[in-house]
Amino acid sequence: TIGDAYMVAAGHDGCTDHAQRVILMGLAMLEAVRGVRPPPSMRLQIRVGVHSGPAFTGVVGRRVPRFCFFGDTVNVSSRMESTGVPSCIHIS
Repeated sequence: TIGDAYMVAAGHDGCTDHAQRVILMGLAMLEAVRGVRPPPSMRLQIRVGVHSGPAFTGVVGRRVPRFCFFGDTVNVSSRMESTGVPSCIHIS
């Protein structure tokens, strides 16, 4: 979790359908949001960004260690999500 963002990785287990699995997860997330009833004055929306490519992981920090994703793939998908249209899946 990064603030209000979530990062997901697929394909690291050798599966060949990782792109399809990520897209299906994004669709399921959009559907789940439709079932949430926020307070009357609030509107709940999410944005999903998907990019395919290499990514690297590691634990960063000693006092408060965190598991982190690194690489251009992570940066591109993050930018797609942060600048995307709400309630849509953005795919590169």
